[in-house]
Amino acid sequence: MIAVTDLVDALGSGFLRTVVAAGDAEVHDVSLAEPGDAGGRPGELVLGVGVTDRADALALLDRAAAAQAAGVVLKGPVAADPQVTRAARRAAGPALVELRPHTSWAHVVWLLRGVLDHAAAPGTGVFGAPGPHHDLFALADKAAEIIDAPVTVEDAQSRVLAYSARQDTTDPARVSTIVGRRVPPETLTHFRASGVFRRLARSADPVWTPAGPDGTLPRLIVPVRAGGEWLGSIWAVVKSPVAPERIRELSDVASVIALHLLRLRAEAGIARRVSAGQLRAALSEGAALAPGGGADAGPDAGPVLPAGPWRVVALGSPEGTGDIRRQLDLWESVARRFGWHQPLLTDLDGLLLALVTDRHGTRRGNPAAAEAGSLRWLRHVLAEVRAHDPGLYAAAGSPVSVPDRLPRSRAEAVELHRLIGTGRLPRDTGAGTVLMEDAWDTVVVERARAAVGIDSGLLGGPLAELRDHDAEHGTPYLATLAAWLDHFGDPQSAARVLRVHPNTLRYRLRKLEEVAAVDVSSPRTRLALRLQLAAMDQMPPHENGSGEGAAPPVR
Repeated sequence: MIAVTDLVDALGSGFLRTVVAAGDAEVHDVSLAEPGDAGGRPGELVLGVGVTDRADALALLDRAAAAQAAGVVLKGPVAADPQVTRAARRAAGPALVELRPHTSWAHVVWLLRGVLDHAAAPGTGVFGAPGPHHDLFALADKAAEIIDAPVTVEDAQSRVLAYSARQDTTDPARVSTIVGRRVPPETLTHFRASGVFRRLARSADPVWTPAGPDGTLPRLIVPVRAGGEWLGSIWAVVKSPVAPERIRELSDVASVIALHLLRLRAEAGIARRVSAGQLRAALSEGAALAPGGGADAGPDAGPVLPAGPWRVVALGSPEGTGDIRRQLDLWESVARRFGWHQPLLTDLDGLLLALVTDRHGTRRGNPAAAEAGSLRWLRHVLAEVRAHDPGLYAAAGSPVSVPDRLPRSRAEAVELHRLIGTGRLPRDTGAGTVLMEDAWDTVVVERARAAVGIDSGLLGGPLAELRDHDAEHGTPYLATLAAWLDHFGDPQSAARVLRVHPNTLRYRLRKLEEVAAVDVSSPRTRLALRLQLAAMDQMPPHENGSGEGAAPPVR
């Protein structure tokens, strides 16, 4: 099922607000609180319809906690009462949710019921058994009957959601709109230039547009709004102005359509969160997803595992990990724009992850023709979008062929993402896509570097004396030794990195041996010294994240 907080988020902040969350409590049903009843049943969201004061609210919270209800919904201001919120936190029981002002209990009950029914039986309600989409077509027919004209119902992105059976009076723009399920770009440009969308977004008043170019007939557009939010609009092809009483009836239909659009949006949000939860379990525990043959499935299907092998990818953005919901929306929008209509995206431990296929490996080919949801497709998408958002990047773990190894690929992706975030790996490598097989050497060194550490001292080696001498006298002996080790004892190359004369390098090597006995004849000793130097942040210039070479002054 669905968690209380996800259910609240799906309906939107204009209707419900989580006041006190209750962990991962899941909602299975909705019930109305009756005076003296048991306060619901386990997993129910209890609606305190008749609760108007503090005492009743506290009593309902106690009863709901005893009944193991998932949450309690109260209408303000009692939901925000400090004593009520403190009691909800102390009880460690049901979540406390506020019904927003000016919101009808009846509307919320209808929305909640529809969303929960859809989550429980996701195969119904969309182009099958009667549901919101089916109802929208019926409402489009009703609107066409009222206004005696062909009608389409569109969302705020000009996508066609439904249309009336009657389409006798049409123009080329309307035909293209219905066939393509969205308004053609040239028609959008015409209406946008006329200020239609600006008026729809700002006002609840109907908009009349005269005939336009290329045979576009006049339109009557009635905005569909709820809680001050513009959700979509009704578009009618009319030949002359419409009587005011007909427009009022059409506005009533728009109010009903608004509820259906809210329910559709909530159901889509629930489906996405259920899908994300199942994908989260697969990436963290190796839990199996439903098998499938492609990356895209039907609109109501849960997450389907396409044919492998797969890679787990950590997705990064300029905002870092600040607002994971915003990042999820950003990447989902990018994925859908480039043809991945059911992207396998989820958040886990504050990081945004994707599951992509890698059936063709990293071999070359036409990236634009790559299958949506594949690694080649992702690389092509990043190459396109980074022209406008250069901070976007992807860190991909190794490919795996069985689902129970997905956690390993996820761990590698997370590790790469961390190294990019700390500057140990450049995000611009591979046009924004960093693969484990391309960065394995950095990963190995960083793992060893972290294991060595310096918190517990330098284990009796010579570097402690060199470090103290550098700190006291300002000498560059640690950097000198690191450069010499990195360049296999070649003074020319090491001196070039340090930006000093080779004779200066040789002089430093002789002087540092006077401070501490450094025996570099053993390969094991050289490896140990280099790992300790790495732990002390004495890295080669191209790996230290600064890009400046970190050259010390000549001494």
